[in-house]
Amino acid sequence: MTASAHTAAEAVTAVEDGATVLIGGFGMAGMPVDLIDALIEHGAGDLTIVSNNAGNGDTGLAALLAAGRVRKVICSFPRQSDSWVFDGLYRAGKIELEVVPQGNLAERMRAAGAGIGAFYSPSAVGTPLADGKETRTINGREYLLEYPIHGDVALIKAHRADRMGNLVYRKTARNFGPVMATAARITIAQVSAIVDVGDLDPEAVVTPSIYVDRLVEVPA
Repeated sequence: MTASAHTAAEAVTAVEDGATVLIGGFGMAGMPVDLIDALIEHGAGDLTIVSNNAGNGDTGLAALLAAGRVRKVICSFPRQSDSWVFDGLYRAGKIELEVVPQGNLAERMRAAGAGIGAFYSPSAVGTPLADGKETRTINGREYLLEYPIHGDVALIKAHRADRMGNLVYRKTARNFGPVMATAARITIAQVSAIVDVGDLDPEAVVTPSIYVDRLVEVPA
């Protein structure tokens, strides 16, 4: 399989109205801002966004929220000092929220990529996040049943890709990119450079090309 190179505008045409979109990033680290900007221009709406947090400042994911394209956010950290866009929308009843503990968020996407139907986790036991969830006691400890999070499209950022679509990441910008790539039907990767096959150290490849469909080169 060879991933195809596109402009950002071409790549995000894969996102349709009502889609579930996985967006990489821990804050702004590893956030594919150019892909998000292209998605805003593309115009798809009624989206469910899965990300670590609910946007920072007025750029990237926050700009997508401000454009009114998002129906629901699934994240771990919806509120922080610069999340005023989400905060205003939520208080006005214009957006839905599902809070998921960070480890569960990553594991639910990993489970989707691995074909796991569900799993038990102790996270959130005894909190409001446990309401309505099936519980089970295993070896004397209570667990909650958690289901995978599948994406229609993943928008992620990596450091470099080869022309097949193998990806390497830069430090903490890696964060959720690898699990999101496995959990989505279509994965679009924003990279700073696309190099020839063989130019990447195979031992450094984190996301194999089989999980990557479209590449967008955005020089740093």
